[in-house]
Amino acid sequence: MSGWSQEASELLGYGGPDVIGKPFTDLVAEPPPRGAVPEDGFTQLRHSDGTGREVALRVTPLDSDGYGSGQTGWMVLATPAETAAQCEQGVAIRRALAAQPEQRGMAVHDTDLNVLSTNVPPGAPELGGVLYGPDAEAFRAVLREATTTGRPVFDREAALRTDGRRRTVSQSVLPLSDVHGDRSGVLSFWRDTTDQTRMRKHLELLRESAVRISASLDVRRVAQDLADILVPGLGDLATVELAESVLIGDDPPDAGRWDRQRLVRVAGATTGPWPEGLLAPGTPCPPLPDSEDLRTVRSGEAVVTDRRGAVAAVGEGQQRLFVPPGGHSLAVAPIRARGLALGLVSVWRTDQTDAITEDERVLLTEICSRASISLDNARRYTREHRSAGALQQRLLPRPATSTMAAETAGSYRPAGGGNRVGGDWFDAIPLPGLRTALVVGDVTGHGLYAAAAMGRLRTAIQTLAALELDPDDLLHHVDDLVHDLAAEADPEQGDTGGATCLVAVWDPINQQCTMASAGHPPPVLVTPDGDVRLLDLPPGPPLGVGGMPFESHVVRLEPGSVLALYTDGLVCDDGDLERGMRRLCDALQERCRNVEPLQEVGPALLRDLLEGHQRNDDVALLLARTRAISPWHTMSWTLPAEAESVGQARSAAVRQLAAWGLGEIAFSVELVVSELVTNAVRYAGGPVGLRLIRSPDALIVEVTDPSSTAPRLRRARETDEGGRGLWLVAQMTTRWGSRYSREGNKTIWTEQPLTPEPLVAPLETA
Repeated sequence: MSGWSQEASELLGYGGPDVIGKPFTDLVAEPPPRGAVPEDGFTQLRHSDGTGREVALRVTPLDSDGYGSGQTGWMVLATPAETAAQCEQGVAIRRALAAQPEQRGMAVHDTDLNVLSTNVPPGAPELGGVLYGPDAEAFRAVLREATTTGRPVFDREAALRTDGRRRTVSQSVLPLSDVHGDRSGVLSFWRDTTDQTRMRKHLELLRESAVRISASLDVRRVAQDLADILVPGLGDLATVELAESVLIGDDPPDAGRWDRQRLVRVAGATTGPWPEGLLAPGTPCPPLPDSEDLRTVRSGEAVVTDRRGAVAAVGEGQQRLFVPPGGHSLAVAPIRARGLALGLVSVWRTDQTDAITEDERVLLTEICSRASISLDNARRYTREHRSAGALQQRLLPRPATSTMAAETAGSYRPAGGGNRVGGDWFDAIPLPGLRTALVVGDVTGHGLYAAAAMGRLRTAIQTLAALELDPDDLLHHVDDLVHDLAAEADPEQGDTGGATCLVAVWDPINQQCTMASAGHPPPVLVTPDGDVRLLDLPPGPPLGVGGMPFESHVVRLEPGSVLALYTDGLVCDDGDLERGMRRLCDALQERCRNVEPLQEVGPALLRDLLEGHQRNDDVALLLARTRAISPWHTMSWTLPAEAESVGQARSAAVRQLAAWGLGEIAFSVELVVSELVTNAVRYAGGPVGLRLIRSPDALIVEVTDPSSTAPRLRRARETDEGGRGLWLVAQMTTRWGSRYSREGNKTIWTEQPLTPEPLVAPLETA
C-alpha cells in the first residue's frame, strides 16, 4: 500500500507507518489467492485490536495516462457495512420518490430553500405550479417553517393556483441532516388532492343539509337553511323561490305547471351585502319568459349556464332582478316532492372564479331532492296547523263581551310561539236572570285531537249551563262525559284522556259568585281598591277521574272587581307553580291599577308573563270585571198560594211597568204573570215568589214555587179545558225555561224584548 487516509485509521485502528509498504491483502480476514485483487462487495477486514470489521469494498484500477495504457495500481475504498447499506437504501428511496406519478411531486431543497433536485419539470402543467407558479411563496412558507423549527410537517393542505386553476395540494416536509447531524436542507413532497378535497366537501355539504334542513317544520325557515347551506358551500349567492300556495300549506301546482301560480322569492343568502336591485327575499317573482333552460328545470332536471344564458332566460328587461353583478356561472335546480312542483333553487358564482361543474350540478340536485322532502313536510304541517288553528279559533267564543253582569275579555296563545295548537279554552256564557257563567278549561295534549275534544267539552258545558245547574253539578255531568269520551277514544290517534276546568257563575243582582274547580288553578281576584289575592277554592279532581265529588264555593264580590281565570300554561314558570302565580298577581295588580279596558289588559298580561319564556303548553286567560244590577231595575213580591194572589200579581206587575215606562208591553206581561202565578198556586202551593228584572233590551219575569215538578209544554186539543197556559207564555215571549235551587224550589222564567229607548235612570256599573 502506498497511501492511507485518516478515515482508514479511524476505521481499522492502524496508522500510516503500520501499513504503508505492505500488501492490502494482509488486512483481509480471508485474503484472496496471491496476486489476486479483492473484488467489490462486502468482506471482513482485520482491526488493530484483533477483531474483524464488516466493510463494503470498492476497487478501482488507477491509470497513469487516463487512457488505460498504463495501469499503476488500484484504489480501494472501504465503507462500514452499515453505512453502505444506508446509502443504498437512501438511493433506492430517492429513486422511488423521483419515480412518483405525475400527481405526486418531490423536491430536495438546501437550507436556503433552493431546489437541488425534483421530479417535477418547470413546464409541468399541474404540480409545476407548486414550485414555480404564482402561489409558490405559500408553499415555500411551509418549507421555511420546517427548516426553522427542525420539525417535520405532514399533510398540510393548501389552496394554490396551478395551470390557471385553483387546486388543493397536500404538503409534507422532512428536515434533512448531513453525516455530522447538521441541517442540510429539507425534503418536500406533495400531491394533488383537489378531487379528494372536493368530494369530501361535497359529502360534508350533503351531511349538513340532511341534518340542518330537516330540523324545522317552518317553510320559510327550511328555505333559508337551504340557502345558507349553499353559500359559500356551492356558490356566492343562492335564492329559493317557492309557489305561493306552498307558503300557506296548500297543494302546489302539478310538476312543470308553475305558469299557473306565481313564485315568491322566500329566502336568499350571499357572502356579502345583498346586491342592489336584485329581487329581495319576500318579494313575488314576475313571470319568466319561456326558454329551453326553464323547460328543462320544469321537467325535473338541474341546469348549469353562464351569464349570457341566464340573461337570455329571464329577458333583458328583468336582468337586474335576477342576475347579480359579477355573476358568471349559474346552476338552477327544481324542488319537487311527491309529483308536485314546490319551487326552484338558484346558485350564482360571483367571487369564485371557477365555473360550476357537472358534479356540482349533480350535488345541487341531490341537496334539493333532500330539501324538497323537508319543505313538503313543512308545507303539510303548515296546512294541518292552519286547519287546527282555524278549528280552534272557530270553537272559541268572541274575545270580549259586555253585559249588565260583567265586562269580559278572553285571550289565547298556542304553545311553542304559536306553532302548536292545544285544548285550552275560555267562555263567557250569558244565563237567564242576567247572570253570567265564566269558564276556563284545559284539555290534555296538543294538536287537532285536543282542539276537537275542547270543542266537544265547550258545547257540553254550554248545554249544561243553559239548564242552570250549579257549578258543582255541572262539573259532575262533564266528568261523566269526559270519562265516556276517554273510553271511546282510539289511543293510536292521540285523543284526549282528561281535562281540568273551572266554572264560576256571577249573579249581578245578589252580587255573589259561585265557583267550582275540577283540578284547575284557583282564580285571582283584584278588588276595586287594588288588592290582589288568590281565592281559596277547593281544587277538586280533574275531569275524567270519576267517583270523586266537586264542591261549590260562594264568594261575594264588589262591583268593579276583576276576576282572572287562567290555565296552568300561564303560571308554570319553569315548573315552579307558586312563583308563576306570584308573577301573575303582581302583573294583574300593575295592569288593573289604572282601570284599563280588559281587552288591553289580557294581551298585555300575556306579553309580561310569556315573552322570553319558551312555553310547551298553550295558554287561555279570561278576565271579567263585575257589574251590579241597581235595585231600581228589579222588583220582587212574595204571595200566598191563594186565588186572590193571581190578581195581586197582575196589578203589581202593571204598576211596576208603568214606573219603568214600559206600559206598551203591559198586556203581554200581565198575561204571562197571570198564567205562571196561576200554575204555581194551583199545582205547587205557596209561598209564590214573583220577580221582574229590567234590562236594556229585555224584561225578565221569574215565578218561584216550592214544587220540583218540571213544567211541560204541550198542545191542547179543542175539547180540552186547560193545557194552554205554557203554550200562550211561549208565544208571548222570546224564550222561557226553568231552574232549581238546592232547597228544592223551582223558578220558571221568561224573557220579552223591549223597544230600545232611553232609560229613566242609568245603570250602576263599575
